[in-house]
Amino acid sequence: MSDLLKFVNDEFVTRKDFPEFNSGDTITVYYEIKEGEKTRTQFFKGVVIQKRGAGITQTFTIRKMSGAVGVERIFPLNMPALQKIEVNQYGKVRRARIFYFRDLTGKKAKIKERRRR
Repeated sequence: MSDLLKFVNDEFVTRKDFPEFNSGDTITVYYEIKEGEKTRTQFFKGVVIQKRGAGITQTFTIRKMSGAVGVERIFPLNMPALQKIEVNQYGKVRRARIFYFRDLTGKKAKIKERRRR
């Protein structure tokens, strides 16, 4: 059974080359929205709270502040509407899932930048 799943994943799922990112990183996701007959590109910029899953089922959650309201969105990594992912800042965090970030406000909600070699 696992061989069949692996075969289907390798043959039929189109993989896009997105940059590597982890939780704590600030990224911008560009995705396509269909409104009737028209399609347009919209972006969502925020901090990655978690990455979960593996292979075809991998998803990531992004959180941004819209005014005083926190907005989270879950994106499947293999979603056909995803066009581009840009990494704006690499964050330095100790955990893979930073759910504590939801409770932080003001200066405490800043994530230190990780230095790239």
